[in-house]
Amino acid sequence: METQIYNQKGKSVGKFNLPESIFGVPWNGDLVHQVVTAMQANARTPVAHTKDRSEVRGGGRKPWKQKGTGRARHGSSRSPIWKGGGVTHGPRNEKSYDQKINKKMKAKALYTVLSEKLRKGQLIFVEELNLKAIKTKDAVAVMKDLSSIKGFERMVGGKKPNTYISVPAKGDVLKKSFANIPTVEIDEVRNMNPVDLLAYRYIIISQPKTEKK
Repeated sequence: METQIYNQKGKSVGKFNLPESIFGVPWNGDLVHQVVTAMQANARTPVAHTKDRSEVRGGGRKPWKQKGTGRARHGSSRSPIWKGGGVTHGPRNEKSYDQKINKKMKAKALYTVLSEKLRKGQLIFVEELNLKAIKTKDAVAVMKDLSSIKGFERMVGGKKPNTYISVPAKGDVLKKSFANIPTVEIDEVRNMNPVDLLAYRYIIISQPKTEKK
């Protein structure tokens, strides 16, 4: 399957073939949902933490004697039924939410999302992103030039993050130049995953490893 490749000025510089095994995968919503849910669970850091009755301070002395008071028997004021006592079955920060993800499933989900982005016209390939110095102004200019491509006109001008840029290596020039653009996220291709791709409307892949025609 053929597609266009552009320079950072937004001009077409040729065509190249895309591997069907990566960019021609049919949509599989169940697989993508399973992988994305598992990845989000694995990234979850438990924060909420409650103390049980053995961890609450105090309560060493019996509140009142066992018999003769007319009140119910109690052994500790740190009991879960007492105010200030321990919590029964409360959230604990040592709980693990990790889910196992098969490597083939994760790769297939990534290819599925990439294929869907390409079908929807939300994925473009750029031969190279090259900035001479760390300047946000130059990065903004690149985004404006790329937004001249048909279908990507709304890539600039918004307030919410909507563009994900994948590069072979993220040097300081690219990283710092795009850092002040709130609508753009730039990362290395080795970190590309379905969660990030689905979080952004437009995907830009720089320096795809394919021979141009």
